[in-house]
Amino acid sequence: MTEKKTPTEATSEVVVPERTNSRRRFLMGAGAVVGTSAVAWPMAGCQPAAEPAATPTPAAAPAHKAPSSHVAPGQMDDYYGFWSGGQSGEVRIMGVPSMRELKRIPVFNRESATGWGATDFSKKLLGGRMAGDTHHVHLSYKDGTYDGRYAYVNDKLTARLARIRLATMECDKIVEIPNSQGTHGIFPQRHKTGLVLCNSEFRTPQVNDGRDMKDPSKYAAMHTAVDGETMEVKWQVMVEGNLDLCATDYEGKYSFACCYNSEGGVTLEEMMAADLDHLYVFNLAEIEKAVAEGKTITVGNSKVPVVDARGADSVYVMRIPVPKSPHGVNIDPTGKYACCAGKLSPTVSVVQIDKIADAFAGKIKPRDCVVAEPEVGLGPLHTAFDNRGNAYTSIFIDSVMTKWNIADAIDQYGGGSANPIRAKVDVHYQVGHTNASMSETKEADGKWLVALCKFSKDRFLPVGMLHPENDQLIDISGDQLEVVHDGPTFSEPHDAVIVRRDIIETIQVQDRKDERFAMYEAWAKEDGVELQSTNKVIRKGGNKVRIYITSQAPKFGMNEFSVKAGDEVQIIMSNIDNVQDLTHGFAMCQHDVSMIVNAQDTQSITFTASSQPGVYWYYCNWFCHALHLEMRGRMFVEA
Repeated sequence: MTEKKTPTEATSEVVVPERTNSRRRFLMGAGAVVGTSAVAWPMAGCQPAAEPAATPTPAAAPAHKAPSSHVAPGQMDDYYGFWSGGQSGEVRIMGVPSMRELKRIPVFNRESATGWGATDFSKKLLGGRMAGDTHHVHLSYKDGTYDGRYAYVNDKLTARLARIRLATMECDKIVEIPNSQGTHGIFPQRHKTGLVLCNSEFRTPQVNDGRDMKDPSKYAAMHTAVDGETMEVKWQVMVEGNLDLCATDYEGKYSFACCYNSEGGVTLEEMMAADLDHLYVFNLAEIEKAVAEGKTITVGNSKVPVVDARGADSVYVMRIPVPKSPHGVNIDPTGKYACCAGKLSPTVSVVQIDKIADAFAGKIKPRDCVVAEPEVGLGPLHTAFDNRGNAYTSIFIDSVMTKWNIADAIDQYGGGSANPIRAKVDVHYQVGHTNASMSETKEADGKWLVALCKFSKDRFLPVGMLHPENDQLIDISGDQLEVVHDGPTFSEPHDAVIVRRDIIETIQVQDRKDERFAMYEAWAKEDGVELQSTNKVIRKGGNKVRIYITSQAPKFGMNEFSVKAGDEVQIIMSNIDNVQDLTHGFAMCQHDVSMIVNAQDTQSITFTASSQPGVYWYYCNWFCHALHLEMRGRMFVEA
C-alpha cells in the first residue's frame, strides 16, 4: 500500500534527477552551509528543513500545454528582458523566451566597440570614472505599468544613478548621489514617471570628512529621491540602518527599504545578533512637506535637503519588525501587499499596505501590518508574481524556486488550515534575483520566470577558473514549475525585468532629440558651420583643432587633414546616411580612438595627436558597404 502524504508533503516536494541532486548536495555541503547557514540559522531561531527523501516520487506531468521557449530563425521574442551587467557596469538586453542576447548598453564602463567612455559626451557623464557595478534595472511607469520611456540603473560602486532612453537604448543621464556609499536598491514610482528612490546600503559618518570614523554609532544611511524626468537629486532621508532593496507602492504614497543590521555592527558577527530587523516605510507626502517647509538640514558640501529621521518611528519613517536580515521587498500586482524576504530566516513577511496609514497614525502597531509569514525555504531573497495570486521566491541556500499562494499564506497565518506552498523546483545553483514576465506591474501575466543563479558548475563547457552565471528560464503558466532553458552569462547579472515587446518602441534612425545634440549644435554655431554637411578643419587657437567630418557609405567627407604634433584634436563626425542599420565608425590608428556613429547621428571624440610626426590612417570600423575597407583617410601629423 502506498503511504498517504500530508498536503504539505505532497505540494512542497522537490523532484530532481539523481545526478543533479548529488551535485547540488555537494555544493551545499562544501560552501553554503559552512559559509552561511551553519552560522546564521541558529541565531535566527529557525531550524533547517529536513532532507528530502533519498528517492523522490516523480511529479505528475503537467495538465496544461506549456508555451514554447523556442523562437525560430526569423521570428521575434515576445518580451524584452533588461538585465543588469554587474561588475561590467553595463545593462544587457535579452530576448525572452529565446534568452538570446540582443545588445549590451555601456553605462558606467569604457566600451571599445561604441567608444562609450571615450567620446566627449560619455566622458562628461562618467566624470573620469571607468568602473561601475550595476545591480538593479527598472523601467519608468505610468498608471501601474511600464510606459516604455526610460530604464534606470544604479552603480553600487560609486553611488550613481543612470538613465537609459529606451527609444535609442542608450544612456542619456548619470547623476551622482551625495552622502552615500553602496547605492544598491532603486525603484521608480509606479503611478507616473516621478521619483526614483535609491537606498545607500553602507552606513557612513555624516559628514564623512574624517570625524567619527571609528564611532559606528554616528554612522547613517540615506534614502534618496531623484527626479526621473530631470535626473536631479530632490531630497534625502537620513536613517540609522543599512538599507538594502527598494520598492514603491502603486499610488505614490510610500517607498520601502529592507533594513538589515539593526544592531549597528561593522563586522559579520555584530550584524547577526538580533532575531529581527526591519522593513522601513517612507511616507513620501510627509517627507516632501518637510522639504517644502524647510524642516531639513544639509550635510557636508551637498546642497540637497536632508530630513533627519534617525531613531524612533516618526511621521516620516516607520519601522516594521521582520525576521532576520531582510533582503528583497517586492509589491504584488494588486498593489495590496509588500513581500519582504529575510535571508537568514526561512520566511517571507507579507505586509498589507492599506494598514500602513493606521500604523503611522498610531492606531495599530507597525508589526500589525504583517498579515502572513509563510516558510518557503532556507535563504529566501526575492519574490516575483503571476496574475493568479501566486508568488515565486528565490531560495539561495536550498537552490530552489518556491511557488506559494498569498491568500493561503494569510489564511495560515490567521490560524487557518490552508497550505500556501504550491510547488518547488531545483535551480542550479544558489539563485539570487528572480523576476517574472511583467511581474512588477499591474499587468503581470504569469508566463515566464527567470532564476539568476550565481553558480553553474557542470552545466556548461569549462572555461577556466571563472564559470559563467546561469540564467534559467522557468515556465510558470501551469500548476508546476518547469525549467526550460539554461543560459550562460558573463558575470554578474543581479536583477532583471521582463517586459512585453509592444511596450517598447525604438527608433532605427537617430531622431536627434537627445540632449547631447545641444552640445554639438552649440559648437557648430560657434564655428559657423552646419553639422551634417560640413567637412572642415578649424584651428581654435594655440594647440586646439576642431575637425568637422561627414560619413556616407563608402567614404568620409574628408580624406585627409593636417595637425601639429601634440595638438588637442576634436573630431565631430556626422553620419548622413538615412538607412537603418547603416552604421559608421571613426577609428584612428595608434591613438586609442574608436567610436560608433549611427545613421543620422553625430558623435565627437577628443584626443592628443602623436608627438611623432608621420601619417596616421583613420578608417570606418563598423562594416557599412562592399567597399568598407576602402573607407579611410590620412591624418598628417607635422612637426
